[in-house]
Amino acid sequence: MEDARKNSIEKIRKLTEKIDFCMLTTIDAGHMRSRPMSTQQTEFDGDLWFFTSDNTHKIDEIAKDNRVCAAYSKPDSDTYVSISGRAEMVKDRAKMEELWSPILKAWFPDGLEDPHLCLSRSPQNKRNIGIRPPASWSSSSAL
Repeated sequence: MEDARKNSIEKIRKLTEKIDFCMLTTIDAGHMRSRPMSTQQTEFDGDLWFFTSDNTHKIDEIAKDNRVCAAYSKPDSDTYVSISGRAEMVKDRAKMEELWSPILKAWFPDGLEDPHLCLSRSPQNKRNIGIRPPASWSSSSAL
């Protein structure tokens, strides 16, 4: 089982490492809401990390129903990855410092000093991968 998890994580890492943005979907009162999010560059270990603010709708939505889906696409290579899991808000200063990039100042002008700055961590438990050629779509319920 551990080997299957490692293989799955490695496959996802290879497929998504050159894709910066995904569409992150949350659930709000039974309705799905998606927005583009930039995945923070880190060695993928099964968790996705996103910078956000603790006063956003997405954090409110995650607090009510933490099921999320991150959908990545790279149409020029016919690569499509959908990763679902349960998100949580994280206010870990050390982790924010580890993941911080100066380009994030465009969204967070106060940088790491922004009192609302936080991370959304999504440990993944299911993935769907579509790659062509060959035409294939695989699904796994355990990462």
